Amino acid sequence: MATIFTKIANGEIPSFKVAENEEYYAFLDINPLAKGHTLVIPKKVEDDYIFSLDEKTYEGLWAFARKVAVALKAAVPCKRVGVAVLGMEVPHTHIHLVPLQSEADLDFRKEKLKLSAEENQSIANAILNQYENL
Repeated sequence: MATIFTKIANGEIPSFKVAENEEYYAFLDINPLAKGHTLVIPKKVEDDYIFSLDEKTYEGLWAFARKVAVALKAAVPCKRVGVAVLGMEVPHTHIHLVPLQSEADLDFRKEKLKLSAEENQSIANAILNQYENL
């Protein structure tokens, strides 16, 4: 059975896409730690542990995430883009990219933001525009 992230990448469940290529997909987290909090996934590999990925998928995922992070930093004012790989909630490898003003912004225990669909779409469009212009 396909994971929720596979369904998102396949367009079966709506998302706020920020970047995509043939192998990978990036979209806004619906429970973000910060505006622009993005998830990056492999489209065709549903392995739930990043270090179990085959080498090509693993390296490609990080290269794609790097490009998304550059676009994210250009689109969302922040000091850094933080990276986290937890993989405990959804059994599909995913990288969290979180715009940071301080290290405290990467605390997954804190209350998540509640953003409107319009605000999420605006943020997603800004990141996608930066991504497409890299």
